[in-house]
Amino acid sequence: MAGKFVITKDKKGEFRFVLKAGNGEIIAQSEGYAAKASALNGIESVRKNAADATVVDES
Repeated sequence: MAGKFVITKDKKGEFRFVLKAGNGEIIAQSEGYAAKASALNGIESVRKNAADATVVDES
């Protein structure tokens, strides 16, 4: 099963998204957005940038 983005609306009326792995575990979550369109833009940004993102170990 593939991962998926899930958009919800919180108690403050803000839109948030989570990225869930195929097993249902949350692997990333967003900040709150005032508009649903902004949350969708955030998802597109993750899709575009995550594939080529580097890993920086600051431990």
